[in-house]
This record gives sequence, structure tokens and C-alpha cells, in this order.
Amino acid sequence: MWFKEINEGLLLLIKVVPGASRTEIVGLLGNRLKIKVAAPPEQGKANAMLISFLAELLGLKKSNISVKFGKSSPEKNIVVQVSKSEQKELEKKLLTLA
Repeated sequence: MWFKEINEGLLLLIKVVPGASRTEIVGLLGNRLKIKVAAPPEQGKANAMLISFLAELLGLKKSNISVKFGKSSPEKNIVVQVSKSEQKELEKKLLTLA
């Protein structure tokens, strides 16, 4: 599974491909969700675009989403901060993405 519950909310395991022609979900790659982003892998631009994309997709504020691990790597662990009551609804949304 490419996401799991943690104390802060949910942890997403993402494989990012920067420099794509458009930002989109590609599908599952092992235990990670593969996402192409239309931003270069420099100065945090790909990370910023990934966070914006996920926030829009999940209907959350960007401030609720952060890169916990992998800021300079294509394999990223993303923390989505949501309350326990919001987790189940968010998990349903996440299941539709892959």
C-alpha cells in the first residue's frame, strides 16, 4: 500500500518524475504512487509543484502537506496532516488515485 496512517495523519509514498510536459498521476510503481510533475528538479520547484498538485487533488490546504523524507530524491515520503475523523474520507479519495 502506498499510504498509511501515522500520528500526524497520513504518510504517502511517492515516486516523482520531474521535468514532465504536464503534472499527472502515472500509477503505481511498486509500493509508491508515481507522479510526473511539470517542474524541474531544482531549488525545490518539483517539490512545490507536487505539494500544490496533491493539495488541489485532495481538497486540502498546501500547508497540510509536507515532504518528510526525500526532499532531494525522486522517492518521497509525504505527510498529509488531517484529523482522525478526516482520515477515512481521505483514504477513500486516495484509493481512487492509483
